[in-house]
Amino acid sequence: MVTIRDARLADDGRLLEIYAPYVRETAITFETEVPELMEFRQRMEHVRRRYPYLVAEEKGRILGYAYASAFHTRAAYDWAVETTIYVDRDCRHGGIGGSLYKALEAALESMGVLNLNACIAAPVAGIEDEHLTNDSEGFHAHLGYTLVGRFHKCGYKFGRWYDMIWMEKMLGVHVETPKPVQAYADLNLC
Repeated sequence: MVTIRDARLADDGRLLEIYAPYVRETAITFETEVPELMEFRQRMEHVRRRYPYLVAEEKGRILGYAYASAFHTRAAYDWAVETTIYVDRDCRHGGIGGSLYKALEAALESMGVLNLNACIAAPVAGIEDEHLTNDSEGFHAHLGYTLVGRFHKCGYKFGRWYDMIWMEKMLGVHVETPKPVQAYADLNLC
């Protein structure tokens, strides 16, 4: 049975273990060097100050993680976040990603977040290769995200160019005077 829980800083090693093959072997992330553990931990700490950082776990083993981060730092963007997800490459297509995103969306909705934005690497002209498929775009579309923009040949990795697409999903109604977004840690859900 897979459970979703808040990430702990002590999870950093396993989360980096999940992330590293995406850096080394895929264009899913445009990061080209695997970060050092301390840098990865600092990234986690930064996110956890305001946003949810969740892990999917089964029998004590973390199978994937998802988190939200600021879409942009200016205050007018408070109601929008960027979502990120990584699942152990041996555990993909088993529903873990969907479960993580469902829990992430619920946490973000409880904070008052309205807009979810996903920045997704995409093959140029939709032509898949050994480093990048269209799976992430399909995954997000299945979860209700819609395509809002494409940046052409903006990322270069493995000796070739890749596009970047943005997809979005609305969690709520955009009223004239929205309530302020609360920090995840302040909701006592952690």
